[in-house]
Amino acid sequence: MSLAWDKMLSETLKVIALAGGVGGARLADGLARVLPPENLTIVVNTGDDLEFLGLKICPDLDTVCYTLAGIANPVTGWGRIDETWRFLESLVVLGGPAWFNLGDRDLATHIERTRRLREGQSLSQVTRAFCLAWGVEPAVLPMSDDPIPTWVHTDEGVLPFQEYFVHRQCRPHVTGFHFEGAEQSHPASGILPAIQAADLVIVCPSNPWVSIDPILAVPELYPACAVKPVIAVSPIIAGQAVKGPAAKMYAELGIEPSALAVAQHYRSSKSGGLLSGFVLDSVDASQSTRMVELGMQTLVTDTLMKSGEDRGRLAREILTFGLQVSGKEASP
Repeated sequence: MSLAWDKMLSETLKVIALAGGVGGARLADGLARVLPPENLTIVVNTGDDLEFLGLKICPDLDTVCYTLAGIANPVTGWGRIDETWRFLESLVVLGGPAWFNLGDRDLATHIERTRRLREGQSLSQVTRAFCLAWGVEPAVLPMSDDPIPTWVHTDEGVLPFQEYFVHRQCRPHVTGFHFEGAEQSHPASGILPAIQAADLVIVCPSNPWVSIDPILAVPELYPACAVKPVIAVSPIIAGQAVKGPAAKMYAELGIEPSALAVAQHYRSSKSGGLLSGFVLDSVDASQSTRMVELGMQTLVTDTLMKSGEDRGRLAREILTFGLQVSGKEASP
Protein backbone atom coordinates (compact mmCIF):
# COMPACT_ATOMS: atom_id res chain seq x y z
CA MET A 1 0.00 0.00 0.00
CA SER A 2 1.51 3.35 -1.01
CA LEU A 3 1.70 6.34 1.33
CA ALA A 4 -0.59 8.27 -1.01
CA TRP A 5 -3.23 5.53 -0.89
CA ASP A 6 -2.92 5.20 2.90
CA LYS A 7 -3.26 8.97 3.33
CA MET A 8 -6.34 9.00 1.08
CA LEU A 9 -7.99 6.31 3.19
CA SER A 10 -7.14 7.77 6.57
CA GLU A 11 -7.92 11.40 5.82
CA THR A 12 -10.60 11.63 3.16
CA LEU A 13 -12.34 8.43 2.09
CA LYS A 14 -15.56 7.91 4.02
CA VAL A 15 -17.53 4.78 3.16
CA ILE A 16 -21.07 3.51 3.61
CA ALA A 17 -21.48 -0.26 3.30
CA LEU A 18 -24.90 -1.82 2.74
CA ALA A 19 -24.83 -5.34 4.13
CA GLY A 20 -26.79 -8.44 5.01
CA GLY A 21 -25.95 -12.10 5.48
CA VAL A 22 -22.59 -13.81 5.76
CA GLY A 23 -21.07 -12.36 2.56
CA GLY A 24 -22.01 -8.84 3.60
CA ALA A 25 -20.57 -9.38 7.07
CA ARG A 26 -17.29 -10.68 5.71
CA LEU A 27 -16.72 -7.74 3.39
CA ALA A 28 -17.76 -5.34 6.17
CA ASP A 29 -15.05 -6.96 8.28
CA GLY A 30 -12.56 -6.51 5.44
CA LEU A 31 -13.42 -2.82 5.19
CA ALA A 32 -13.04 -2.48 8.95
CA ARG A 33 -9.53 -3.96 8.66
CA VAL A 34 -8.52 -1.24 6.20
CA LEU A 35 -10.45 1.91 7.07
CA PRO A 36 -10.23 3.97 10.24
CA PRO A 37 -13.42 3.20 12.22
CA GLU A 38 -14.65 6.77 12.01
CA ASN A 39 -14.64 6.51 8.21
CA LEU A 40 -16.87 3.43 7.97
CA THR A 41 -20.62 3.14 8.54
CA ILE A 42 -22.34 -0.20 7.96
CA VAL A 43 -26.08 -0.15 7.26
CA VAL A 44 -27.59 -3.57 7.88
CA ASN A 45 -30.74 -5.25 6.61
CA THR A 46 -33.43 -5.87 9.24
CA GLY A 47 -36.06 -7.32 6.92
CA ASP A 48 -35.26 -10.82 8.16
CA ASP A 49 -35.82 -9.93 11.83
CA LEU A 50 -38.34 -12.07 13.66
CA GLU A 51 -39.92 -12.71 17.02
CA PHE A 52 -39.23 -16.21 18.28
CA LEU A 53 -40.08 -17.49 21.76
CA GLY A 54 -41.04 -13.92 22.59
CA LEU A 55 -37.56 -12.65 21.73
CA LYS A 56 -36.51 -10.07 19.16
CA ILE A 57 -34.06 -11.82 16.80
CA CYS A 58 -32.00 -9.76 14.33
CA PRO A 59 -30.01 -12.32 12.31
CA ASP A 60 -28.22 -9.97 9.91
CA LEU A 61 -27.35 -7.41 12.57
CA ASP A 62 -25.96 -10.14 14.79
CA THR A 63 -23.99 -11.77 11.97
CA VAL A 64 -22.37 -8.43 11.07
CA CYS A 65 -21.62 -7.51 14.68
CA TYR A 66 -20.33 -10.96 15.66
CA THR A 67 -18.08 -10.99 12.59
CA LEU A 68 -16.66 -7.53 13.31
CA ALA A 69 -16.13 -8.50 16.95
CA GLY A 70 -14.25 -11.66 15.96
CA ILE A 71 -16.72 -13.92 17.78
CA ALA A 72 -18.64 -15.35 14.80
CA ASN A 73 -18.64 -19.06 14.08
CA PRO A 74 -15.90 -19.37 11.43
CA VAL A 75 -17.47 -22.48 9.89
CA THR A 76 -21.06 -21.34 9.39
CA GLY A 77 -20.38 -17.60 9.24
CA TRP A 78 -23.39 -17.02 11.53
CA GLY A 79 -23.87 -17.59 15.23
CA ARG A 80 -21.10 -17.52 17.79
CA ILE A 81 -17.82 -19.34 18.09
CA ASP A 82 -17.57 -22.06 20.76
CA GLU A 83 -21.36 -22.18 20.99
CA THR A 84 -23.26 -24.69 23.13
CA TRP A 85 -26.85 -25.84 22.68
CA ARG A 86 -28.13 -26.92 26.08
CA PHE A 87 -31.04 -24.48 26.04
CA LEU A 88 -32.26 -25.75 22.68
CA GLU A 89 -31.82 -29.38 23.74
CA SER A 90 -33.91 -28.75 26.85
CA LEU A 91 -36.53 -26.93 24.81
CA VAL A 92 -36.93 -29.93 22.50
CA VAL A 93 -37.47 -32.22 25.50
CA LEU A 94 -40.31 -29.97 26.63
CA GLY A 95 -41.92 -29.99 23.19
CA GLY A 96 -41.10 -26.36 22.36
CA PRO A 97 -40.46 -25.04 18.83
CA ALA A 98 -36.83 -25.51 17.93
CA TRP A 99 -36.70 -24.91 14.18
CA PHE A 100 -34.72 -21.68 14.66
CA ASN A 101 -31.33 -22.37 16.22
CA LEU A 102 -30.60 -20.36 19.35
CA GLY A 103 -27.26 -21.18 20.95
CA ASP A 104 -26.63 -20.50 24.61
CA ARG A 105 -24.23 -17.59 24.01
CA ASP A 106 -26.42 -16.21 21.24
CA LEU A 107 -29.47 -16.40 23.50
CA ALA A 108 -28.03 -13.74 25.81
CA THR A 109 -27.94 -11.29 22.90
CA HIS A 110 -31.61 -11.80 22.11
CA ILE A 111 -32.77 -11.66 25.73
CA GLU A 112 -30.90 -8.45 26.46
CA ARG A 113 -32.01 -6.86 23.17
CA THR A 114 -35.63 -7.69 23.93
CA ARG A 115 -35.35 -6.31 27.47
CA ARG A 116 -33.89 -3.02 26.24
CA LEU A 117 -36.49 -2.64 23.49
CA ARG A 118 -39.30 -3.19 25.99
CA GLU A 119 -37.77 -0.48 28.16
CA GLY A 120 -38.15 1.92 25.23
CA GLN A 121 -34.71 1.93 23.62
CA SER A 122 -34.61 1.94 19.83
CA LEU A 123 -32.99 -0.88 17.86
CA SER A 124 -30.19 1.46 16.78
CA GLN A 125 -29.53 2.43 20.42
CA VAL A 126 -29.38 -1.22 21.45
CA THR A 127 -27.06 -2.02 18.55
CA ARG A 128 -24.68 0.79 19.51
CA ALA A 129 -24.58 -0.46 23.10
CA PHE A 130 -23.84 -4.02 21.97
CA CYS A 131 -21.08 -2.86 19.63
CA LEU A 132 -19.47 -0.94 22.49
CA ALA A 133 -19.60 -4.05 24.67
CA TRP A 134 -18.10 -6.23 21.93
CA GLY A 135 -15.40 -3.74 20.96
CA VAL A 136 -16.81 -3.06 17.49
CA GLU A 137 -15.52 0.37 16.47
CA PRO A 138 -17.15 1.23 13.10
CA ALA A 139 -20.73 2.47 13.25
CA VAL A 140 -23.18 -0.39 12.68
CA LEU A 141 -26.76 0.73 12.15
CA PRO A 142 -29.99 -1.09 11.39
CA MET A 143 -31.55 0.23 8.19
CA SER A 144 -34.51 1.48 10.26
CA ASP A 145 -35.82 1.44 13.80
CA ASP A 146 -39.22 0.69 12.26
CA PRO A 147 -40.16 -2.97 11.66
CA ILE A 148 -40.02 -3.83 7.93
CA PRO A 149 -40.53 -7.60 7.69
CA THR A 150 -39.68 -9.30 4.41
CA TRP A 151 -42.39 -11.57 3.02
CA VAL A 152 -41.56 -14.16 0.38
CA HIS A 153 -44.20 -14.95 -2.24
CA THR A 154 -44.03 -18.64 -3.13
CA ASP A 155 -46.01 -21.40 -4.78
CA GLU A 156 -46.99 -22.44 -1.25
CA GLY A 157 -48.28 -19.02 -0.23
CA VAL A 158 -46.78 -15.84 1.21
CA LEU A 159 -44.27 -16.73 3.93
CA PRO A 160 -42.35 -14.70 6.53
CA PHE A 161 -38.72 -14.70 5.49
CA GLN A 162 -37.39 -16.93 8.26
CA GLU A 163 -40.24 -19.39 7.76
CA TYR A 164 -39.12 -19.67 4.11
CA PHE A 165 -35.38 -19.52 4.78
CA VAL A 166 -34.90 -21.58 7.94
CA HIS A 167 -38.07 -23.56 8.69
CA ARG A 168 -38.80 -24.51 5.07
CA GLN A 169 -35.10 -24.49 4.07
CA CYS A 170 -35.78 -22.43 0.91
CA ARG A 171 -37.73 -25.31 -0.65
CA PRO A 172 -40.81 -23.36 -1.86
CA HIS A 173 -40.62 -21.90 -5.38
CA VAL A 174 -40.19 -18.11 -5.16
CA THR A 175 -42.42 -15.77 -7.17
CA GLY A 176 -41.71 -12.40 -5.53
CA PHE A 177 -41.13 -10.37 -2.37
CA HIS A 178 -42.57 -7.47 -0.45
CA PHE A 179 -41.32 -5.44 2.50
CA GLU A 180 -44.19 -4.69 4.82
CA GLY A 181 -44.32 -1.13 6.12
CA ALA A 182 -41.38 0.07 4.05
CA GLU A 183 -43.34 2.99 2.56
CA GLN A 184 -43.99 4.46 6.02
CA SER A 185 -40.54 3.74 7.44
CA HIS A 186 -37.65 6.07 8.16
CA PRO A 187 -33.89 5.47 8.21
CA ALA A 188 -32.36 4.84 11.63
CA SER A 189 -30.84 7.89 13.25
CA GLY A 190 -27.40 8.70 11.89
CA ILE A 191 -27.71 7.00 8.52
CA LEU A 192 -28.61 10.00 6.36
CA PRO A 193 -25.85 12.27 7.75
CA ALA A 194 -23.35 9.43 7.24
CA ILE A 195 -24.44 8.97 3.62
CA GLN A 196 -24.30 12.70 2.98
CA ALA A 197 -20.73 12.79 4.31
CA ALA A 198 -19.65 9.65 2.43
CA ASP A 199 -17.40 9.56 -0.61
CA LEU A 200 -18.45 6.06 -1.62
CA VAL A 201 -21.29 3.60 -1.14
CA ILE A 202 -20.39 -0.10 -1.31
CA VAL A 203 -23.11 -2.70 -1.79
CA CYS A 204 -21.65 -5.81 -0.20
CA PRO A 205 -21.93 -9.28 -1.77
CA SER A 206 -25.32 -9.86 -0.18
CA ASN A 207 -28.52 -11.29 -1.65
CA PRO A 208 -29.93 -8.47 -3.85
CA TRP A 209 -33.54 -9.56 -3.35
CA VAL A 210 -33.75 -10.03 0.41
CA SER A 211 -30.68 -8.30 1.89
CA ILE A 212 -30.12 -5.16 -0.19
CA ASP A 213 -33.57 -4.42 -1.67
CA PRO A 214 -35.12 -4.09 1.83
CA ILE A 215 -32.51 -1.44 2.70
CA LEU A 216 -33.16 0.49 -0.51
CA ALA A 217 -36.92 0.20 0.10
CA VAL A 218 -36.64 2.60 3.05
CA PRO A 219 -37.89 5.72 1.22
CA GLU A 220 -35.06 8.16 1.97
CA LEU A 221 -32.16 5.75 1.56
CA TYR A 222 -32.22 5.08 -2.17
CA PRO A 223 -32.18 8.76 -3.26
CA ALA A 224 -29.47 9.54 -0.69
CA CYS A 225 -27.25 6.75 -2.05
CA ALA A 226 -28.05 7.44 -5.71
CA VAL A 227 -26.21 10.79 -5.73
CA LYS A 228 -23.00 9.09 -4.54
CA PRO A 229 -20.59 6.81 -6.41
CA VAL A 230 -21.97 3.32 -5.76
CA ILE A 231 -20.05 0.07 -6.23
CA ALA A 232 -21.68 -3.36 -5.87
CA VAL A 233 -19.91 -6.66 -5.34
CA SER A 234 -21.44 -9.77 -6.89
CA PRO A 235 -22.63 -12.47 -4.48
CA ILE A 236 -22.81 -14.89 -7.40
CA ILE A 237 -19.72 -16.63 -8.79
CA ALA A 238 -19.93 -18.92 -11.83
CA GLY A 239 -23.72 -18.92 -11.61
CA GLN A 240 -23.82 -20.00 -7.95
CA ALA A 241 -24.30 -18.10 -4.73
CA VAL A 242 -21.38 -18.46 -2.35
CA LYS A 243 -23.93 -18.73 0.47
CA GLY A 244 -27.70 -18.61 0.61
CA PRO A 245 -30.51 -18.88 -1.94
CA ALA A 246 -29.76 -15.93 -4.26
CA ALA A 247 -29.04 -18.08 -7.32
CA LYS A 248 -32.12 -20.23 -6.65
CA MET A 249 -34.26 -17.11 -6.39
CA TYR A 250 -32.95 -15.73 -9.68
CA ALA A 251 -33.64 -19.01 -11.47
CA GLU A 252 -37.16 -19.33 -10.07
CA LEU A 253 -37.92 -15.75 -11.11
CA GLY A 254 -36.94 -16.66 -14.67
CA ILE A 255 -33.54 -14.95 -14.63
CA GLU A 256 -30.32 -16.82 -15.30
CA PRO A 257 -28.22 -16.39 -12.15
CA SER A 258 -24.97 -14.60 -12.93
CA ALA A 259 -22.86 -11.65 -11.96
CA LEU A 260 -24.37 -9.83 -14.94
CA ALA A 261 -27.87 -10.49 -13.60
CA VAL A 262 -26.88 -8.90 -10.30
CA ALA A 263 -25.47 -5.85 -12.08
CA GLN A 264 -28.63 -5.55 -14.16
CA HIS A 265 -30.74 -5.84 -11.02
CA TYR A 266 -29.12 -2.75 -9.57
CA ARG A 267 -29.17 -0.96 -12.93
CA SER A 268 -32.83 -1.74 -13.65
CA SER A 269 -35.40 0.98 -14.24
CA LYS A 270 -36.87 0.12 -10.82
CA SER A 271 -33.54 0.90 -9.20
CA GLY A 272 -32.98 3.87 -11.45
CA GLY A 273 -29.46 2.94 -12.53
CA LEU A 274 -27.89 2.93 -9.09
CA LEU A 275 -24.39 1.69 -9.90
CA SER A 276 -21.21 3.48 -10.91
CA GLY A 277 -19.06 0.36 -10.71
CA PHE A 278 -19.30 -3.38 -10.28
CA VAL A 279 -16.93 -5.98 -8.82
CA LEU A 280 -17.06 -9.54 -10.18
CA ASP A 281 -14.99 -12.66 -9.76
CA SER A 282 -12.25 -13.59 -12.22
CA VAL A 283 -14.14 -16.69 -13.36
CA ASP A 284 -16.87 -14.36 -14.66
CA ALA A 285 -14.49 -11.98 -16.40
CA SER A 286 -16.20 -12.43 -19.78
CA GLN A 287 -19.32 -10.73 -18.39
CA SER A 288 -17.52 -7.47 -17.72
CA THR A 289 -17.83 -6.33 -21.35
CA ARG A 290 -21.62 -6.29 -21.07
CA MET A 291 -21.40 -4.34 -17.83
CA VAL A 292 -19.22 -1.71 -19.46
CA GLU A 293 -21.88 -1.44 -22.18
CA LEU A 294 -24.38 -0.73 -19.41
CA GLY A 295 -22.27 2.25 -18.36
CA MET A 296 -20.44 0.72 -15.39
CA GLN A 297 -16.76 0.52 -14.65
CA THR A 298 -15.73 -2.96 -13.57
CA LEU A 299 -13.17 -4.61 -11.34
CA VAL A 300 -12.38 -8.26 -12.04
CA THR A 301 -10.65 -10.00 -9.13
CA ASP A 302 -10.83 -12.94 -6.75
CA THR A 303 -13.93 -12.16 -4.69
CA LEU A 304 -14.07 -15.34 -2.60
CA MET A 305 -13.26 -14.53 1.02
CA LYS A 306 -11.85 -17.66 2.67
CA SER A 307 -9.81 -15.90 5.36
CA GLY A 308 -9.35 -12.61 7.13
CA GLU A 309 -6.47 -11.85 4.80
CA ASP A 310 -8.79 -12.37 1.82
CA ARG A 311 -11.27 -9.93 3.31
CA GLY A 312 -8.66 -7.24 3.81
CA ARG A 313 -7.16 -7.78 0.36
CA LEU A 314 -10.56 -7.57 -1.35
CA ALA A 315 -11.49 -4.48 0.65
CA ARG A 316 -8.28 -2.72 -0.43
CA GLU A 317 -8.91 -3.58 -4.07
CA ILE A 318 -12.51 -2.36 -3.88
CA LEU A 319 -11.50 0.88 -2.18
CA THR A 320 -8.78 1.53 -4.75
CA PHE A 321 -11.36 0.88 -7.46
CA GLY A 322 -13.75 3.20 -5.61
CA LEU A 323 -11.19 5.97 -5.69
CA GLN A 324 -11.00 5.58 -9.46
CA VAL A 325 -14.77 5.49 -9.88
CA SER A 326 -15.23 8.57 -7.68
CA GLY A 327 -12.55 10.47 -9.59
CA LYS A 328 -10.06 10.66 -6.72
CA GLU A 329 -6.41 10.00 -7.42
CA ALA A 330 -4.44 7.36 -5.53
CA SER A 331 -2.44 4.28 -6.34
CA PRO A 332 -2.00 1.13 -4.23
